[in-house]
Amino acid sequence: MKIRNAGRTRRFALGSTVALTVAGMNAPAVLGFANEQYHAYVISRPEYKAAYGHWQTVVLPAEFRINAIHASLLRTGKILIVAGSGNNQRNFDAGSFKSLLWDPVKNTYKPVPTPADMFCGGHTALPDGRLLVAGGTRRYEALDGAVKKAAGTMRVRNENPEAARTFPKGTVFTGPNGREYASTAEVTVPAAVKTGAGDRTVVSAGEQHVFVEAVAQGGASVNNSPAQYTIKGLSGADARNLYGTADHLTLEKQDFQGIRAAFEFNPDTELYEQVTDMAYARWYPTLTGLGDGRVVTVSGLDDTGQILSGNDNEIYDPAAKTWSKAPDRYFPTYPSIFLTASGKLFYSGSNAGYGPADKGREPGLWDLRDNSFHPVPGLRDPTLTETSSSVLLPPAQAQKVMVLGGGGVGESPLSTARTDIADLSAARPAFTPGPDLPAGGTRYLNSVILPDDTVFTTGGSGDYRGKHRSDLLKAQVYHPDTNSFSTAAEPTVGRDYHSEALLLPDGRVVVLGSDPLFADKADTEPGTFEQRIEIYTPPYLFHGARPQLTDAPAVTRLGSTITVKSPAADGIATAKVIRPSSVTHATDVEQRSVALTVGARADGGVALTLPANPDLLPPGWYMLFVTDSAGTPSVARWIKVTA
Repeated sequence: MKIRNAGRTRRFALGSTVALTVAGMNAPAVLGFANEQYHAYVISRPEYKAAYGHWQTVVLPAEFRINAIHASLLRTGKILIVAGSGNNQRNFDAGSFKSLLWDPVKNTYKPVPTPADMFCGGHTALPDGRLLVAGGTRRYEALDGAVKKAAGTMRVRNENPEAARTFPKGTVFTGPNGREYASTAEVTVPAAVKTGAGDRTVVSAGEQHVFVEAVAQGGASVNNSPAQYTIKGLSGADARNLYGTADHLTLEKQDFQGIRAAFEFNPDTELYEQVTDMAYARWYPTLTGLGDGRVVTVSGLDDTGQILSGNDNEIYDPAAKTWSKAPDRYFPTYPSIFLTASGKLFYSGSNAGYGPADKGREPGLWDLRDNSFHPVPGLRDPTLTETSSSVLLPPAQAQKVMVLGGGGVGESPLSTARTDIADLSAARPAFTPGPDLPAGGTRYLNSVILPDDTVFTTGGSGDYRGKHRSDLLKAQVYHPDTNSFSTAAEPTVGRDYHSEALLLPDGRVVVLGSDPLFADKADTEPGTFEQRIEIYTPPYLFHGARPQLTDAPAVTRLGSTITVKSPAADGIATAKVIRPSSVTHATDVEQRSVALTVGARADGGVALTLPANPDLLPPGWYMLFVTDSAGTPSVARWIKVTA
């Protein structure tokens, strides 16, 4: 019997007894006549591993266990795992914020001092190998029934054109009925802007918002009508020029609130270094690197719990470590936005968590140069893109983005098995159908580009946050060349909300996290955060000797040709550089595999030519892999690509 290798198209013959057992026992939950011990024996057989790969579970020492909300591979080969408060309000209230550096080769662990609650912020690699982390949590949500003090957004206005004013946390605003509301953060209100002269002078008030809550508990402080509020302690001209307005202050559910803080993580010092704050607070933002090394930052919930309107996008300049305004465009939170070879940004429609069902959901190409947006049609199940996975298929030169699975908006139980592929190189880009996910409807799927030009997908759940024990203990490999899935060995740990997966330099895949809402099928027992880590070893690492890269330049330029050393250079079939992942909430817009041109071979070396386009190959650190004709990859060497 012949079983297709999950790596490429190579086939391997299995012994008849093992082959029949494998065919009937691929899923840990489907044991049939075999007992668990025999199943463990079968999946450890070399023939099985060569066909389906192999999983191992890593349990960190108790003092190093962490809720993996975010995971980023650094140029040192270590993984920065960020929990922040870890979706645990007790940690938030205690100011207990965590990050961990894990070396998966040496299996060493190092806690990292974490200066702010980076829980549900955004992150991306910078050209020098640092990691930009922006946004996070200022306040946890309060559900209906749990809100004891009327609260909402106060717009603080300043009609004095002479000076800005700063009001500390706890500033009291008094309503027309005498009810008092205190601000929950410091707020600086810009000066008014005066235009014209004489009797044509126009003064436009400066304005900034702040979240306030009633000083007293109960419904008496609820105000559902627009009103103006005085600022306690002001008198005379100040009292006339400075005031607050609010549309409504209620006991309704309050959403998470974001922070403005931004940091760069330095892989040399292994510490966070604070940079200039963003102009807008963000919770659930997406950060996408551009070809010139800057980073565009979009969406998120602000510091009052409102989703940002789209006229607040920002661009980070790592050279100056400052932020500037980006073109206006509205997106739901954690939108999957990819840099394309044309310099345009492609929004696949994938997103996570917040935003209305009828706004910002349409996929399309966004041009920052003129702020144009051209829809890309054809995506099936367009209402089921929340918690879907998107990936720039390998090689990046093909300019194809795949959308996998997803569900309905919010806590919808709906999910889809749909995969669709957008060909962005076409004259009129559009989606075409891909194969259905083998496990059926899937949310929170993680997708990882492998060095053999396939995509490994794993985990997810059929329902919102794994409700009704709907985690899917399934994994599969997508083959772009045949537009098909093949079966992979199956994990033993369920993964849904707050899970991540990323490629290691040795060709294996690390899978972390999961935050199910409930622990039982009846949804009566609270779930617990999954702190076990799994490592998947793909079949290509069970096919015998792998190619070796014994030397390669540490730094090279776009468009250049480099020579790498290998004892079997004649056997090298392909070469590529793969950008390290920075992933959260099934969103990883950083990973991309860029093919290199394989040239002449001589004296144990092979010439490799890089593309010259920085929008295809953004400057930064990459893993350089070579593979043989069977798709077996080398261990990667880190290489820095400069402009």
